[in-house]
Formats: sequence, C-alpha cells, structure tokens
Amino acid sequence: MDKLINDFSFGLFFWQALILLVLILLLVKFAWKPIMESITAREEGIKNALLSAENAKREMENLQADNQRILNEARAERDAMLKEAREMKEKMIADSKNEAQEAGQKMIEQAKAAIESEKNAAMAELKSQVSSLSLSIAEKLLKEELSNKESQTKLVEKMLGDVKLN
Repeated sequence: MDKLINDFSFGLFFWQALILLVLILLLVKFAWKPIMESITAREEGIKNALLSAENAKREMENLQADNQRILNEARAERDAMLKEAREMKEKMIADSKNEAQEAGQKMIEQAKAAIESEKNAAMAELKSQVSSLSLSIAEKLLKEELSNKESQTKLVEKMLGDVKLN
C-alpha cells in the first residue's frame, strides 16, 4: 500500500478519472437508456403476466363455480327424472294390478254366471228326465195294476177311502 501512495501520479489519476467519466457518459447515453427500457419493459411484462395469471385464476374459479352449479342442476334434474320415472312405474304397476283385478273379477263373475246357467240347464234336464222317468214308472205301474180287474177295483176303493178321510 505504501508503494501505491508513493507512486501516485496526478496526471494518471486525472486521465483515469476523465476516461471513467467519459465511459459513464457513454454508458448513460448509449447503454443506460436501453438497459433501463428493457428492465422497465421486462417489469411491465412481469406485471402483465401476473395480472393475466390473476385474471385466469379468477376466470378458472368462475368456471369452476359455473361447472359446479351446472353439475348441481344436472344432478337435481336427474333426481327429478328418476323420481318421476319411479312414480310413473309405480302408477303403471298399480294400474296393471287394478286392471288385472278387474279382469279377474269379470272372469269370476262370468264363470259364476256360466256355472249358474249350466246348473239351471242341468236342473231343467234333470227335472225333465225325472218327470219322464216318473211318468214312465207311473205308466208301467198303472198298466200293471189296471190290467187285472181285481186290482182296478182295489185301487178305486182305496181312492174312495182316501177321499172320505179328507
């Protein structure tokens, strides 16, 4: 350090200071402005990028909220449709049951009517057969009883006896 102080020269110092000042002036004139402009431009670009990112974030949140709202609406609509479908299914089942019961009841009534009709027809047929059989038996009995004179007189006497009692 002593050597520096001893070898100090004002001329050299003056020229070095002058060159430094010229260099600073040249840098200020030609380099400082472009550097500052590029730094300012970069700063603006970063601010714009941050604002864009913030706007994109807000937009994304809005889209997510809209998506969630749409999803909730779709779920509600789906639930309503499912409920309506269930109600429709239950109504159709109940209607089918009622129709089946009514049809079954009609079939039972028709069967009862058919059975009653068949029963009446069978009873009429039976009465007809019983009456023809009874007539046939009575005819045979009367023929046999009336074929002989003695039995005819007994029959007449018996009938007369019945008449007297009444």
